[in-house]
Amino acid sequence: MALIDGKYITVENESPDFPITVTEQPVEKGINLIDHVQVQARVLPLTGVIVGPDAAKTRAYLNAAKDAGQIVSYIGRNAFKGLITAFSTGHDYTMADGFTFSMDIREIRTATSSYVDTLPPPIKAQVAPIVNSGTKQTQDKNTSANKKKSTKTTTTTAKGKDKVEKVKFKSGSKWED
Repeated sequence: MALIDGKYITVENESPDFPITVTEQPVEKGINLIDHVQVQARVLPLTGVIVGPDAAKTRAYLNAAKDAGQIVSYIGRNAFKGLITAFSTGHDYTMADGFTFSMDIREIRTATSSYVDTLPPPIKAQVAPIVNSGTKQTQDKNTSANKKKSTKTTTTTAKGKDKVEKVKFKSGSKWED
């Protein structure tokens, strides 16, 4: 007797599979070099029978879990947690209130968000908002009705280019000459 999410099933055969993938590099003499091993998702094929007055409800639950991509927990000779990737049933005259089944449960790995709602105190100190952004240059507030002669003057040289005047900073400023 085994359980899938608390539902009783009779399992006749469990065949856990633990596959890996290897990369091979050909060499001139001898066997190929294997330089990398990658673990694949484990698979647990099951075959058995589901009988009793709740057999139809169990079948409906397993189909719904498969279709919804729900993670199920299996406890039998092996304990396994994963998705039902295949589920098939057989109905014949030998069982009046049940059916045979075969299914594959495949191990999955779920990703979690790396977002943190609140930062720890040492990091908060490093990302504190800048309070003083320095001094800013103000704009001239001449209105169109009260236009006076601009205080900036440029002179034109003989070649037609504007001569750039030297900027004068306030006394005491760190940019003062």
